[in-house]
Amino acid sequence: MTDSRVKRQDSEGDGPDRLVTLGRISGLHGVQGWLKVYSDTRPRENILNYSPWYLRRGREWEEVSLQHGRRQGKLVLAKLEGCNDRETARELMGATIAVRRAQLQEGLAEDEFYWTDLEGLRVVTLEGVELGRVDHLMETGANDVLVVRGERERLLPWIWKQVIRDVDLEQGCITVDWDPEF
Repeated sequence: MTDSRVKRQDSEGDGPDRLVTLGRISGLHGVQGWLKVYSDTRPRENILNYSPWYLRRGREWEEVSLQHGRRQGKLVLAKLEGCNDRETARELMGATIAVRRAQLQEGLAEDEFYWTDLEGLRVVTLEGVELGRVDHLMETGANDVLVVRGERERLLPWIWKQVIRDVDLEQGCITVDWDPEF
């Protein structure tokens, strides 16, 4: 995954209308309703490429329009339509930010995938041995890792064309060059 544009997400629902979590409101910035955003996208300012956002506070989702956004140092700042003062912004603290799956950009390179699309896929060796399903993915610094759960848990490094030989989203399967005993 050379550019995991959407690093880690939770999703709600199925299909192109399902909501995919991209981050959360993590703080306030100034007195004019600007928000600090923790982003799970890579690079982190990519979260600003999507509008509308869906914010979840408690059990309810609310659609909001992104008015402005920018990266400022290590921070991502966002201004939402209708959020014009610090008190209104404070009410959004801790809200989860999601977008509809259909909003995510298509046209990824051959070795680029959204993590949300890989979770749940079957993992099969070149010899046809099923190892389990992708439970989740994690970053380790050197490379991303698939956490595969089957009869036991396996950690497979995301090394394209060496370990990860093919990803077939239509068939729901990832083919790997991996010893099932390891």
